Amino acid sequence: MQEMLEYIVKNLISKPEEMEIEVIQQGKTKVFKVKLNKKDLGNVIGRNGSIANAIRTVVRSTSNNKEKLVIKFEEK
Repeated sequence: MQEMLEYIVKNLISKPEEMEIEVIQQGKTKVFKVKLNKKDLGNVIGRNGSIANAIRTVVRSTSNNKEKLVIKFEEK
């Protein structure tokens, strides 16, 4: 899942080397914190969060249904 998330986001941003993904396990919930610079953050979130929601949908569809996935996009 992390590899897919990384692949998708890196292809949407201008400076992929600055991207960081932090994974936090909280019980049955796995949280992915994607940290980007300000310009790239706007590109990944998209208008009204449409791109971010599409990314979440694709990544969640590849997961097993035993754990909940949360994907957060943050500014570095």
